[in-house]
Amino acid sequence: MTILVTGATGSVGRLLVDELVAAGVSSSVRALTNNPARAALPAGVQVAEGYLGRPSSLPAALKGVDTVYLAPLPARVDEFVTCALEAGVRRVVCLSGEPADYEAQGDPAGWHYYKMEKAIEEAGFEWTHLRPGQFMNNTLDWAPSIKAERVVRAPYPEAVQTPIDLGDIAAVARVVLLDESYAGQKLVMSGPDAITQPEEVALIAEAIGQPVRFEELSREEALAAWTPVMGEEVASWMLDGFRMMAEYRMSPEPTVLEVTGRAPLSYREWAVRNADAFR
Repeated sequence: MTILVTGATGSVGRLLVDELVAAGVSSSVRALTNNPARAALPAGVQVAEGYLGRPSSLPAALKGVDTVYLAPLPARVDEFVTCALEAGVRRVVCLSGEPADYEAQGDPAGWHYYKMEKAIEEAGFEWTHLRPGQFMNNTLDWAPSIKAERVVRAPYPEAVQTPIDLGDIAAVARVVLLDESYAGQKLVMSGPDAITQPEEVALIAEAIGQPVRFEELSREEALAAWTPVMGEEVASWMLDGFRMMAEYRMSPEPTVLEVTGRAPLSYREWAVRNADAFR
């Protein structure tokens, strides 16, 4: 069985390649990367040059592949489906997101994660959807202001989220790719903490041994700050997510422990491991 890992040099995909190598199946792994020479992938892993956003590169990469780990690129999911069906792919493990069911209730123009899930299911693949919530790594965006001013400015301080470490997502993906009993499941996953942004800031301050204050932004101020970086549509989508987490407190999910047999990384542990990024 050949497993194609798309986005193999991305945030989760690279960690997943390492997980599969550690599991002793490196010869069955094919890693899709835009730049094989710079990818520095482990020995024994097959390397395919390509990118989901460049569908012309997919037929060669998918040749002989049974199972695909699909990184999130909703804009090109239809092209992927066409190429995967032509190649005879049987199974797809899709990195989706916790909001997928919420998206499904709204305007299709606003579908992101659900667009991917729907396309994979309707194509007839055997599927598993991985639905993590907020990534702990997202708070690395605070590093410049913490370094310069010892401050974090963000909206919705009352929003309660359950952030997850990228390594835990990769570990779940590895198990699911190698164990077909998870077929047809939508695995919502999280870290172990129900935590607010000010609480995260306090844990970063503890990890670096320096005071860091939290300053609340209004929705309008956050939209103005984020739009030049990510565009108004994405900024509004993210702000809606924080608003929902303020209105409906999130609770930790047991998925990481149940699937991998080990407890997920806490935000306190993550802050200690990444303290140098904030100093």
